Amino acid sequence: MTDQVDFQRINALLDKEAIRELRQHYSFLLDTNNAQRMGEVFTEDAEVKVTVGSMIGLDAIKQSLADAYTAFDTQERKHFPFVHAVTNHSITLTGPDTAEGSCYLLDFVTDREQAQHPFLLVGRYMDEYVRVNGEWRIQRTELDVLWPSEGV
Repeated sequence: MTDQVDFQRINALLDKEAIRELRQHYSFLLDTNNAQRMGEVFTEDAEVKVTVGSMIGLDAIKQSLADAYTAFDTQERKHFPFVHAVTNHSITLTGPDTAEGSCYLLDFVTDREQAQHPFLLVGRYMDEYVRVNGEWRIQRTELDVLWPSEGV
């Protein structure tokens, strides 16, 4: 009986780590102008609600996030116009192939003068995850902007 419990606990830990890596992978793809690879992160029918708008479906997500990258790359460096740092990730497995989670977002911009602070916003992602073909994906995410309260 103990072996079975240990096996379940280990699998739960592996699932939670895969989900954490998924959220980090999203940030890396977004920050490095790889929106076309968002299928590695989202389901085909995913829903995303962030500051640049609400998107449903992988094609809309890819296009909107690519547009956001272009809009924030004001210096046309094509290299990290923003940095999405995620932390404090909390994950609850709700079934063998489903989970919910939240994490904090520290969103930095890199095109500001040195005298200006680099924070664009501080927020909290609220996510729903699903396992598709053995891989975890984000099915729904919504960003709650905590700071600043206006003008994002």
